[in-house]
Amino acid sequence: MKEFSRTARIADFLKRELGGFIQKELRDPRLGMVSVIDAQVSRDLSHAKIYVTVMGKDSAEEAQESLAVLNKAAGFLRSQVARINNARTTPQLRFYYDTSVNRGQHISKLIQDAVEADRSRHVDDDGE
Repeated sequence: MKEFSRTARIADFLKRELGGFIQKELRDPRLGMVSVIDAQVSRDLSHAKIYVTVMGKDSAEEAQESLAVLNKAAGFLRSQVARINNARTTPQLRFYYDTSVNRGQHISKLIQDAVEADRSRHVDDDGE
């Protein structure tokens, strides 16, 4: 149980700190507005998967350039995190596009469209 809580704490720390470092430290114009959505740290704390979304980019293909910039800057970001992290090691960082936000928006739109279509059918029923 302690193992889980440690990896969860480190993942939460990475998520919080990387969000700030990406906004403040990376000056690449190709990056766009990046939000860190989640972090998953391996049990041995050697690797971390960092899930991000990029504002205005609705697919992993569209966000590819931002992901390339982030993965190229992973060593720099890792060193920034290591400076403020008092752990013995800091995990290797790898960035991935998180599709869950867009999937949620898409599902919400489908539901909204279905509700509106249902309403218009009921209005037609009442009008006849």
